[in-house]
Amino acid sequence: MTVQLLAGQMLLGLINGSFYAMLSMGLAIIFGLMNVVNFTHGAQYMIGAFLAWLLLTTVGVPYWASLVIAPLIVAVLAMVMERFLLRPLQNLDHLYGLLATYAVALIVEGLIRQKYGATGIPYANPIPGGVSLGFMFVPYYRIWVVVFSLFTCFGTWYLIEHTKLGAYLRAANEKPQIVESFGINVPKMITLTYGFGAGLAALSGVLAAPIYQVSPSMGSSVMIVVFAIVVIGGMGSILGAIVTGYLLGLVEGLTKAIYPEAASVVVFVFMMAALLFRPSGMFQSNREGTA
Repeated sequence: MTVQLLAGQMLLGLINGSFYAMLSMGLAIIFGLMNVVNFTHGAQYMIGAFLAWLLLTTVGVPYWASLVIAPLIVAVLAMVMERFLLRPLQNLDHLYGLLATYAVALIVEGLIRQKYGATGIPYANPIPGGVSLGFMFVPYYRIWVVVFSLFTCFGTWYLIEHTKLGAYLRAANEKPQIVESFGINVPKMITLTYGFGAGLAALSGVLAAPIYQVSPSMGSSVMIVVFAIVVIGGMGSILGAIVTGYLLGLVEGLTKAIYPEAASVVVFVFMMAALLFRPSGMFQSNREGTA
Protein backbone atom coordinates (compact mmCIF):
# COMPACT_ATOMS: atom_id res chain seq x y z
CA MET A 1 0.00 0.00 0.00
CA THR A 2 1.44 3.37 -1.00
CA VAL A 3 1.30 6.51 1.13
CA GLN A 4 -0.53 8.25 -1.70
CA LEU A 5 -3.26 5.61 -1.78
CA LEU A 6 -3.69 5.64 1.99
CA ALA A 7 -3.77 9.45 2.18
CA GLY A 8 -6.21 9.65 -0.72
CA GLN A 9 -8.62 7.19 0.88
CA MET A 10 -8.36 8.92 4.25
CA LEU A 11 -9.15 12.24 2.58
CA LEU A 12 -12.14 10.65 0.89
CA GLY A 13 -13.19 9.24 4.26
CA LEU A 14 -12.90 12.67 5.86
CA ILE A 15 -15.07 14.18 3.10
CA ASN A 16 -17.70 11.48 3.57
CA GLY A 17 -17.42 11.89 7.32
CA SER A 18 -18.14 15.61 6.98
CA PHE A 19 -21.48 14.81 5.34
CA TYR A 20 -22.18 11.96 7.76
CA ALA A 21 -21.59 14.31 10.70
CA MET A 22 -23.84 17.09 9.40
CA LEU A 23 -26.68 14.74 8.46
CA SER A 24 -26.38 12.76 11.69
CA MET A 25 -26.38 15.98 13.70
CA GLY A 26 -29.61 17.10 12.04
CA LEU A 27 -31.24 13.76 12.80
CA ALA A 28 -30.03 13.86 16.40
CA ILE A 29 -31.41 17.37 16.89
CA ILE A 30 -34.84 16.38 15.58
CA PHE A 31 -34.98 13.16 17.57
CA GLY A 32 -33.43 14.56 20.75
CA LEU A 33 -35.68 17.62 20.90
CA MET A 34 -38.83 16.28 19.20
CA ASN A 35 -38.74 12.47 19.61
CA VAL A 36 -39.29 12.10 15.86
CA VAL A 37 -37.38 9.55 13.75
CA ASN A 38 -37.19 11.68 10.61
CA PHE A 39 -36.99 9.40 7.56
CA THR A 40 -37.57 12.46 5.37
CA HIS A 41 -34.05 13.66 6.23
CA GLY A 42 -32.49 11.98 3.19
CA ALA A 43 -35.10 13.50 0.88
CA GLN A 44 -34.45 16.94 2.39
CA TYR A 45 -30.73 16.45 1.74
CA MET A 46 -31.49 15.53 -1.87
CA ILE A 47 -33.89 18.46 -2.32
CA GLY A 48 -31.16 20.84 -1.15
CA ALA A 49 -28.85 19.56 -3.88
CA PHE A 50 -31.57 19.72 -6.54
CA LEU A 51 -32.56 23.24 -5.53
CA ALA A 52 -28.94 24.37 -5.86
CA TRP A 53 -28.79 22.85 -9.34
CA LEU A 54 -32.15 24.34 -10.38
CA LEU A 55 -31.23 27.79 -9.05
CA LEU A 56 -27.96 27.70 -10.99
CA THR A 57 -29.32 26.36 -14.29
CA THR A 58 -32.65 28.21 -14.46
CA VAL A 59 -32.04 31.64 -12.93
CA GLY A 60 -28.26 31.73 -12.62
CA VAL A 61 -28.10 31.82 -8.82
CA PRO A 62 -24.50 30.96 -7.86
CA TYR A 63 -23.43 28.30 -5.42
CA TRP A 64 -22.68 30.78 -2.61
CA ALA A 65 -26.20 32.18 -2.66
CA SER A 66 -27.65 28.66 -2.84
CA LEU A 67 -25.93 27.86 0.46
CA VAL A 68 -28.45 30.23 2.04
CA ILE A 69 -31.47 30.08 -0.28
CA ALA A 70 -31.85 26.29 -0.65
CA PRO A 71 -31.73 25.52 3.13
CA LEU A 72 -34.23 28.30 3.81
CA ILE A 73 -36.68 26.92 1.22
CA VAL A 74 -36.36 23.39 2.60
CA ALA A 75 -36.73 24.67 6.17
CA VAL A 76 -39.99 26.46 5.29
CA LEU A 77 -41.35 23.34 3.55
CA ALA A 78 -40.33 21.24 6.55
CA MET A 79 -42.09 23.57 8.97
CA VAL A 80 -45.29 23.27 6.94
CA MET A 81 -44.88 19.49 7.05
CA GLU A 82 -44.35 19.54 10.82
CA ARG A 83 -47.41 21.70 11.38
CA PHE A 84 -49.86 19.72 9.29
CA LEU A 85 -48.45 16.17 9.29
CA LEU A 86 -46.25 15.56 12.33
CA ARG A 87 -47.98 17.67 14.96
CA PRO A 88 -51.26 15.70 14.78
CA LEU A 89 -49.19 12.54 15.38
CA GLN A 90 -47.09 13.84 18.29
CA ASN A 91 -49.11 12.11 21.02
CA LEU A 92 -49.20 8.77 19.21
CA ASP A 93 -46.61 6.02 19.09
CA HIS A 94 -43.28 6.94 17.43
CA LEU A 95 -44.03 4.40 14.71
CA TYR A 96 -46.68 6.71 13.21
CA GLY A 97 -44.21 9.57 12.78
CA LEU A 98 -41.62 7.19 11.34
CA LEU A 99 -44.06 5.80 8.77
CA ALA A 100 -45.36 9.27 7.88
CA THR A 101 -41.89 10.69 7.23
CA TYR A 102 -40.88 7.55 5.32
CA ALA A 103 -43.95 7.92 3.09
CA VAL A 104 -43.10 11.57 2.38
CA ALA A 105 -39.53 10.59 1.49
CA LEU A 106 -40.74 7.96 -0.99
CA ILE A 107 -43.23 10.38 -2.57
CA VAL A 108 -40.66 13.16 -2.97
CA GLU A 109 -38.02 10.84 -4.40
CA GLY A 110 -40.53 9.32 -6.82
CA LEU A 111 -41.74 12.68 -8.06
CA ILE A 112 -38.22 13.98 -8.70
CA ARG A 113 -37.22 10.74 -10.41
CA GLN A 114 -40.25 11.03 -12.69
CA LYS A 115 -39.44 14.66 -13.53
CA TYR A 116 -35.64 14.52 -13.92
CA GLY A 117 -34.86 10.84 -14.36
CA ALA A 118 -32.70 8.54 -12.27
CA THR A 119 -29.28 9.43 -13.68
CA GLY A 120 -26.97 11.81 -11.87
CA ILE A 121 -26.67 15.45 -12.90
CA PRO A 122 -23.28 17.22 -12.57
CA TYR A 123 -22.90 20.49 -10.67
CA ALA A 124 -20.02 22.82 -11.51
CA ASN A 125 -17.20 23.08 -8.97
CA PRO A 126 -17.38 26.60 -7.44
CA ILE A 127 -13.76 26.51 -6.21
CA PRO A 128 -11.55 25.03 -8.95
CA GLY A 129 -7.94 24.14 -8.36
CA GLY A 130 -6.18 22.73 -5.37
CA VAL A 131 -2.96 22.40 -3.45
CA SER A 132 -0.21 19.84 -3.96
CA LEU A 133 1.15 18.17 -0.83
CA GLY A 134 3.91 16.41 -2.73
CA PHE A 135 2.43 12.94 -2.42
CA MET A 136 -1.14 13.93 -3.35
CA PHE A 137 -3.29 16.72 -4.78
CA VAL A 138 -6.03 18.15 -2.53
CA PRO A 139 -8.83 20.12 -4.27
CA TYR A 140 -9.69 23.44 -2.67
CA TYR A 141 -13.38 22.61 -2.64
CA ARG A 142 -12.88 19.52 -0.52
CA ILE A 143 -10.87 21.55 1.98
CA TRP A 144 -13.73 24.06 2.07
CA VAL A 145 -16.27 21.29 2.74
CA VAL A 146 -14.29 19.87 5.67
CA VAL A 147 -13.69 23.29 7.27
CA PHE A 148 -17.28 24.43 6.76
CA SER A 149 -18.64 21.15 8.12
CA LEU A 150 -16.48 21.35 11.26
CA PHE A 151 -17.52 24.94 11.90
CA THR A 152 -21.22 24.18 11.33
CA CYS A 153 -21.30 21.01 13.41
CA PHE A 154 -19.47 22.24 16.48
CA GLY A 155 -21.06 25.68 16.26
CA THR A 156 -24.52 24.08 16.31
CA TRP A 157 -23.53 21.78 19.16
CA TYR A 158 -22.33 24.76 21.19
CA LEU A 159 -25.54 26.68 20.43
CA ILE A 160 -27.76 23.87 21.67
CA GLU A 161 -25.68 22.68 24.61
CA HIS A 162 -24.18 25.91 26.00
CA THR A 163 -26.58 28.77 25.34
CA LYS A 164 -29.87 29.91 26.86
CA LEU A 165 -31.68 29.15 23.59
CA GLY A 166 -30.44 25.57 23.69
CA ALA A 167 -31.56 25.26 27.32
CA TYR A 168 -35.04 26.39 26.31
CA LEU A 169 -35.10 23.85 23.48
CA ARG A 170 -34.14 20.97 25.78
CA ALA A 171 -36.55 22.10 28.46
CA ALA A 172 -39.37 22.36 25.90
CA ASN A 173 -38.90 18.66 25.20
CA GLU A 174 -38.75 17.56 28.85
CA LYS A 175 -41.10 20.01 30.60
CA PRO A 176 -43.18 21.90 28.01
CA GLN A 177 -45.70 23.16 30.57
CA ILE A 178 -42.98 24.84 32.62
CA VAL A 179 -41.45 26.46 29.55
CA GLU A 180 -44.87 27.74 28.44
CA SER A 181 -45.32 29.32 31.89
CA PHE A 182 -42.41 31.63 30.98
CA GLY A 183 -44.39 32.90 27.98
CA ILE A 184 -42.55 30.82 25.37
CA ASN A 185 -44.57 29.36 22.50
CA VAL A 186 -43.47 25.71 22.67
CA PRO A 187 -45.30 24.49 19.51
CA LYS A 188 -43.67 27.27 17.49
CA MET A 189 -40.28 26.39 18.97
CA ILE A 190 -40.74 22.75 17.98
CA THR A 191 -41.72 23.77 14.46
CA LEU A 192 -38.63 25.97 14.16
CA THR A 193 -36.47 23.12 15.49
CA TYR A 194 -37.73 20.76 12.83
CA GLY A 195 -37.17 23.40 10.17
CA PHE A 196 -33.62 23.95 11.46
CA GLY A 197 -32.82 20.22 11.30
CA ALA A 198 -34.23 19.98 7.78
CA GLY A 199 -32.29 23.08 6.76
CA LEU A 200 -29.07 21.41 7.93
CA ALA A 201 -29.89 18.44 5.70
CA ALA A 202 -30.47 20.75 2.73
CA LEU A 203 -27.23 22.61 3.49
CA SER A 204 -25.41 19.28 3.35
CA GLY A 205 -27.06 18.63 -0.01
CA VAL A 206 -25.82 21.94 -1.44
CA LEU A 207 -22.30 21.13 -0.20
CA ALA A 208 -22.51 17.65 -1.73
CA ALA A 209 -23.76 18.77 -5.16
CA PRO A 210 -20.32 19.67 -6.63
CA ILE A 211 -18.74 16.45 -5.28
CA TYR A 212 -21.42 13.84 -5.91
CA GLN A 213 -23.76 13.95 -8.86
CA VAL A 214 -27.23 15.28 -8.05
CA SER A 215 -29.70 12.40 -8.27
CA PRO A 216 -33.05 11.38 -6.73
CA SER A 217 -31.45 8.45 -4.89
CA MET A 218 -28.55 10.37 -3.33
CA GLY A 219 -30.47 10.83 -0.08
CA SER A 220 -31.77 7.29 0.36
CA SER A 221 -28.34 5.81 -0.35
CA VAL A 222 -26.60 7.80 2.38
CA MET A 223 -29.32 7.74 5.02
CA ILE A 224 -28.88 4.04 5.81
CA VAL A 225 -25.33 4.81 6.94
CA VAL A 226 -26.41 8.00 8.73
CA PHE A 227 -29.04 6.17 10.79
CA ALA A 228 -26.40 3.62 11.78
CA ILE A 229 -24.10 6.47 12.88
CA VAL A 230 -26.86 8.01 15.00
CA VAL A 231 -27.42 4.66 16.71
CA ILE A 232 -23.70 4.24 17.39
CA GLY A 233 -23.31 7.77 18.72
CA GLY A 234 -26.47 7.56 20.83
CA MET A 235 -30.00 8.45 19.77
CA GLY A 236 -30.49 12.13 20.50
CA SER A 237 -26.83 12.84 21.28
CA ILE A 238 -25.68 15.72 19.09
CA LEU A 239 -22.01 15.48 20.04
CA GLY A 240 -22.17 11.70 19.60
CA ALA A 241 -23.56 12.08 16.08
CA ILE A 242 -20.86 14.59 15.11
CA VAL A 243 -17.86 12.70 16.50
CA THR A 244 -19.10 9.30 15.30
CA GLY A 245 -19.80 10.69 11.82
CA TYR A 246 -16.25 11.93 11.37
CA LEU A 247 -14.65 8.86 12.94
CA LEU A 248 -16.62 6.35 10.90
CA GLY A 249 -15.97 8.34 7.73
CA LEU A 250 -12.24 7.94 8.42
CA VAL A 251 -12.68 4.26 9.30
CA GLU A 252 -14.57 3.72 6.06
CA GLY A 253 -11.77 5.41 4.10
CA LEU A 254 -9.08 3.38 5.86
CA THR A 255 -11.02 0.18 5.16
CA LYS A 256 -11.19 1.04 1.45
CA ALA A 257 -7.40 1.32 1.41
CA ILE A 258 -6.75 -1.91 3.33
CA TYR A 259 -9.67 -4.19 2.42
CA PRO A 260 -12.05 -2.50 -0.07
CA GLU A 261 -14.59 -5.35 -0.03
CA ALA A 262 -15.47 -4.58 3.61
CA ALA A 263 -15.87 -0.80 3.19
CA SER A 264 -19.61 -0.97 2.58
CA VAL A 265 -20.32 -2.97 5.75
CA VAL A 266 -17.79 -1.68 8.28
CA VAL A 267 -20.22 0.95 9.62
CA PHE A 268 -22.84 -1.71 10.28
CA VAL A 269 -20.31 -3.92 12.04
CA PHE A 270 -19.68 -1.03 14.42
CA MET A 271 -23.45 -0.56 14.82
CA MET A 272 -23.94 -4.22 15.75
CA ALA A 273 -21.10 -3.97 18.27
CA ALA A 274 -22.61 -0.81 19.76
CA LEU A 275 -26.04 -2.43 20.07
CA LEU A 276 -24.52 -5.49 21.76
CA PHE A 277 -22.11 -3.81 24.16
CA ARG A 278 -23.45 -0.28 24.57
CA PRO A 279 -27.11 -0.11 23.49
CA SER A 280 -27.49 3.51 24.63
CA GLY A 281 -24.73 4.57 22.23
CA MET A 282 -21.15 5.75 22.68
CA PHE A 283 -22.33 9.09 24.11
CA GLN A 284 -25.05 9.80 26.62
CA SER A 285 -28.21 11.25 25.09
CA ASN A 286 -28.49 15.02 25.33
CA ARG A 287 -32.12 14.65 26.31
CA GLU A 288 -30.97 14.79 29.88
CA GLY A 289 -28.77 17.79 29.27
CA THR A 290 -25.57 15.96 28.40
CA ALA A 291 -23.98 15.02 25.16
